Amino acid sequence: MVGLSSPDDAAVWRLSDEQAIVITTDFFTPVVDTPYEYGAIAAANSLSDVYAMGGKPFPALNIAALPDDLPAEISSEILRGGAEKAHEAGVVIAGGHTVKDKEPKYGLVAVGFVHPQKIIGKGGLKAGDVLILTKPLGAGVTTTAIKQEKAEETHVREVIEWMSRLNREAGQLAQEFDTRGGTDVTGFGLLGHAAEMAEASGVSLHFDLAKIPFLSGARGYAERGIFPGGAFDNKRHFEKDVTFAGLEEAAQMLLFDPQTSGGLLFGAARENLTALMKRAGELGQPVWVVGEARGGEGIRVEA
Repeated sequence: MVGLSSPDDAAVWRLSDEQAIVITTDFFTPVVDTPYEYGAIAAANSLSDVYAMGGKPFPALNIAALPDDLPAEISSEILRGGAEKAHEAGVVIAGGHTVKDKEPKYGLVAVGFVHPQKIIGKGGLKAGDVLILTKPLGAGVTTTAIKQEKAEETHVREVIEWMSRLNREAGQLAQEFDTRGGTDVTGFGLLGHAAEMAEASGVSLHFDLAKIPFLSGARGYAERGIFPGGAFDNKRHFEKDVTFAGLEEAAQMLLFDPQTSGGLLFGAARENLTALMKRAGELGQPVWVVGEARGGEGIRVEA
C-alpha cells in the first residue's frame, strides 16, 4: 500500500481487509553523552515512524554497530535504554544484529499494525485543515551545542526529555480525530517535512512563527550560529519551496533544523479543534496549533 513511490515514513503492506503491517528502520550515532539516554532516544525515534503512519508498534529488532574497544558497560547501557523505551511502548525486542564499527550506531527495525483505511500519509492534508505540532523544535541546535560543549545543563536535560518521549499519545490523538495527513518531524526539519506534505497533498502550508514552540535554549544557540550541517543541507534543498515574511536568518534556520525523535505534524479539521485540544489534555499530550493548509502550493512562514 505504501512503498518506494511515495515520500512516506514507513512501508505498509496489506494483510487483510482489517489489518496492514507497517515496517520501518532507523539508527544513528550518539546525540547525547550518556549511553542509556542515547539508547532510549534511538528507540523512541525508530518507533516514531510507526506512530506517524497511524500504526501501533509491536515487535522490533536491534541494529547496533559498536567499536571493538567500547567498554561492555557502555554497550549494555545503550541496549538497556533501547529495551526499556521499547517496553514502555509495549514493544517486544526479539533479537537483532550487531557489527563492528569505529563509531557507535544504534536503532531498531520496528514493525506495527494499522487498519488499511486508517493509514496516515503525507498526502492526506486538505485545504482548511489546521496544523498540529506535538513537540517543540530545536533538538538539532541543542545537541550540536552538546557536542561542542557549549550547552547549559538545563538545556541538556530538556532536550533529552523531549527526544526520549514516545509519539504514542500523539499518534493516538491523530487516529482518534480521523487524521489522514501527517508525518513526524525528523531529519529534514519542520519545513523539509512540511514541503513534502504540501506537495503530496496538493496544498500550500502557512505557518505562524509566533505559534511554533522551541526548546528553551534553541534561539540562543541559533543566534550564535550553532547549527548541525544538516540544517544547511535542508535549507539548500527546500528553500525554493518556502516564502518567509519578516523572519531573521536565525529564525529561518531553526525551521530547517534537523530533529532527532521529533514530534508529529498533522492536519485536523478546524471544526474538530476544540474537541481535539480537550482530548489532548486528557491524554497528557502537548499540542500546538502552528498554522493551516490552504489552496495553492509551497510553504509560507510569517513572523
